[in-house]
Amino acid sequence: MALTTDMLATYRRPAEVMRRHLSGPQQEGRALVFLMLACLLIFVAQWPRLAREAALSPDMPRDAIFGAALLGWVFIMPLVFYGLAALSHVVARLLGGQGTWYGARLALFWPLLALSPVWLLYGLVAGFIGAGPALSLVGVLAVGLFVFHWAVALRTAERPPSVTPAEADS
Repeated sequence: MALTTDMLATYRRPAEVMRRHLSGPQQEGRALVFLMLACLLIFVAQWPRLAREAALSPDMPRDAIFGAALLGWVFIMPLVFYGLAALSHVVARLLGGQGTWYGARLALFWPLLALSPVWLLYGLVAGFIGAGPALSLVGVLAVGLFVFHWAVALRTAERPPSVTPAEADS
């Protein structure tokens, strides 16, 4: 399926989409593309907020504010997410998970990318409305959706390979 179609399907059937991604060949390049696209889109989502910060603090150059966010989201956060995926796999193993390192990475990177419309909404609210109840609501929604989708994806990735969806539900 197309990437955008899979993103939309993730909101309705996250486990099914994750199973489909895991059923294909293990391509580290695909996982890396998911992560880099997610980080790039999250960086772009921050532009309205960064522009607002630059306008409100004239002592800090706009280029420095945007450059710091670029460094953080495109160069540092991918490394953090790789570490977080490894940590989640170790914890899942301790709890009886039987997935692969690749599955744990995909289980983290895919929800990051699939929820990019929510990150974009958060950035728009932060940039145009600013701090307040609306930003808090969208932030809680974004984090809640991410945690839910990550948990579903990780649970799907850490299931034994012989378990079919029908067996798992019974």
